[in-house]
Formats: sequence, structure tokens, C-alpha cells
Amino acid sequence: MRMVTVVAIISLLSANAVIAQTTPSANPPAASKTTPTAKPPKKPRTAESIECSKQADAKGLHGKERQMFRSKCMKDLKKKT
Repeated sequence: MRMVTVVAIISLLSANAVIAQTTPSANPPAASKTTPTAKPPKKPRTAESIECSKQADAKGLHGKERQMFRSKCMKDLKKKT
């Protein structure tokens, strides 16, 4: 009777160990496919963009004010050339 109980317990424990040792699938989970891992390459900055950024820095502009200033500045510089 004891031997049967011991064999049964060992069988249950070893079965759990075998089930837990599954190999990972070749395909990654679907959730990881939706998250981008690499950023697209950045475009080189133009001379106008750099100059307008320097001017915005000198004025201490941030956020929406900075975006509006840079947009107007770049349009003005492109008109001059």
C-alpha cells in the first residue's frame, strides 16, 4: 500500500516537471508584433531648422509657442532663399 502511494506521488511530481519543460514556440506572441522595436530613420535637419531652433532656444520658448515660432521662422527663411 505504501509503495503504491509513493509511486503515485512520484508520478504526479514528474508529470508536472515534464509539462513545465515545454520549448518556446518559434513565433513570438501577437502582442509583441504590434509594438515597434526599431524607429524609422530620421531625416537630416536643414540649415533653416537648426537656425530657427537656436533662435527659439535664445528666446526660451517651449511647447506650442516653440512649435509656432519655428514654423513661422522656417517659412520666413525659405522665402528669403
